[in-house]
Amino acid sequence: MAVCTCPPRVFTSSQPGPRPRLAGRVDATAPFHGLSSLILRFPPNFVRQLSTKARRNCSNIGVAQIVAASWSNNNSNSGIPAAPSATAVDAAATAAIPVAPAPLSAGDEVVFENDVQLEALPDLKEASFLSSDGSLAIHAGERLGRGIVTDAITTPVVNTSAYFFKKTADLIDFKEKRATSFEYGRYGNPTTVVVEEKISALEGAESTMILASGMCASTVMLMALVPAGGHIVTTTDCYRKTRIFIETILPKMGITATIIDPADVKALESALNDHKVSLFFTESPTNPFLRCVDVKLVSELCHKKGALVCIDGTFATPLNQKALALGADLVVHSATKYIGGHNDVLAGCISGSLKLVTEIRTLHHILGGALNPNAAYLIIRGMKTLHLRVQQQNSTASRMAKILEAHPKVAHVYYPGLPSHPEHQLAKRQMTGFGGVVSFEIDGDLMTTIKFVDALRIPYIAPSFGGCESIVDQPAIMSYWDLSQSERITYGIKDNLVRFSFGVEDFEDLKADILQALETI
Repeated sequence: MAVCTCPPRVFTSSQPGPRPRLAGRVDATAPFHGLSSLILRFPPNFVRQLSTKARRNCSNIGVAQIVAASWSNNNSNSGIPAAPSATAVDAAATAAIPVAPAPLSAGDEVVFENDVQLEALPDLKEASFLSSDGSLAIHAGERLGRGIVTDAITTPVVNTSAYFFKKTADLIDFKEKRATSFEYGRYGNPTTVVVEEKISALEGAESTMILASGMCASTVMLMALVPAGGHIVTTTDCYRKTRIFIETILPKMGITATIIDPADVKALESALNDHKVSLFFTESPTNPFLRCVDVKLVSELCHKKGALVCIDGTFATPLNQKALALGADLVVHSATKYIGGHNDVLAGCISGSLKLVTEIRTLHHILGGALNPNAAYLIIRGMKTLHLRVQQQNSTASRMAKILEAHPKVAHVYYPGLPSHPEHQLAKRQMTGFGGVVSFEIDGDLMTTIKFVDALRIPYIAPSFGGCESIVDQPAIMSYWDLSQSERITYGIKDNLVRFSFGVEDFEDLKADILQALETI
């Protein structure tokens, strides 16, 4: 039996007075402030005893509010509230409104049984008082309830490699699934859970799993969902390391692939008819040509044949595109890019249904690739400015794409926000912004392009994208230099191709820098 040493009341913000006693026995005379300033201290094991689903469902109104409301609904004549039943918890969670406080006398202890079940809680995302992605990026997983008891505004970093059990009976309860725990650092961490909650809120996902890198997310997902001897469909334009994994590593497991143009729907239909396809996996927009896939259409086609759809939305961000709402089963991101947003952390994430993410998580727990909680903290911090950064990057990239397209020293511009882009109309339908990356070809050869890149003063010559600092690279050199020129051309990578990731610097500064660099060639 667990004991909660805090008063089970819902208080209004109009009650003045000093800060309440938050631990120990109930002081019935102490005045309280509103829920926003109230810290309910549960036993150390309370949140860990909730299932992952219960923690997720509680996040929008807070575990404390649900339990407080259920206590009020279960008041007894003895003065000690009965253990909240699942029905009472469901009712309180559904209502998500203040309820009359239960009368308590000084010294009362609130007791609930270990067998309290929160599994049946409804999805509470619609109960959120936050209506915009920007507010969700700041507050989801934190202001809306988190599994760490603290009155700190920021989420603490929980640096631990393992989680203890107070006695062997608790361990046996955990092993026999009567209680839950992270148990070991590779299986979860309270700080990383906050990141997962934030991304789930933005993607509209039941569940999210955070991993050590974007490639870790993609590879674990593929190995978890595609059986030995299975078949996948992917697209010609994609991140090179993803292609290498599909072409060289998956065949060792007997997994084959059909590679199609992002817009070739007939090729997709043929692959679905000719093979037992387990998964369609692509980026949208793609790297580096920013091609777009009709997520709604391919999802409908694949689902008719029993195939899953996973979209890598890294270039889009969860703000510019909602792949799950369009019909995809899963969406992955390299959180290293826009989500982290400061060029200082590596991470990847997978979002989707609880069933699919749990299946992937099971393999992830075996393979490792866990995200360090310090890295998770950096992502939490970065996400609080995600909407501001993406708005600026969308705007700068869109304006610069038009300028570049009109410049006589630029041969071609690849950007889904331009009418000249082959999937421009599609991008307008399924995206609310077109991202901060613009790819373009200089009117010249390899050396001319090098001269342009070296003349730039603001961007760094580096891989990656999506951070506060602008970054520029020549894919022929940065990503494909080990291949001959003729081999690079088979992937569409010309020597004069430039990929420019716009940061959050002032637009006029970036414009002036790019124009002066073009004048040098």
